[in-house]
Amino acid sequence: MSGEVWYHKNMNSVEDIKQRANIILRHAGVRRAAVFGSFARGEATSASDIDLLVEFEGQKTLLDLASLKTQLEQALGMKVDVITYQSLSPLLQDSILRGQISLYG
Repeated sequence: MSGEVWYHKNMNSVEDIKQRANIILRHAGVRRAAVFGSFARGEATSASDIDLLVEFEGQKTLLDLASLKTQLEQALGMKVDVITYQSLSPLLQDSILRGQISLYG
């Protein structure tokens, strides 16, 4: 049904994401993390993924970012897009930061 708000059977809210993700974020050396996009707006559909912003403590590699993404997808049971605060597009930054909901840090 188009337009209907939907949640993954294991993922009912940002609070659920927070509970499942925090230990992974801590072990990955994340300083802060936030959800943005459809989950943050309460508009997730069956096609939605979880959009996360992260800031690492110290320098991390692309491999570290990919590992974090994989661990989060396994823990949350759905696709996760992970981007860093530093890599935000200047054109989208204000909109994304206004809509973010803090998860960690």
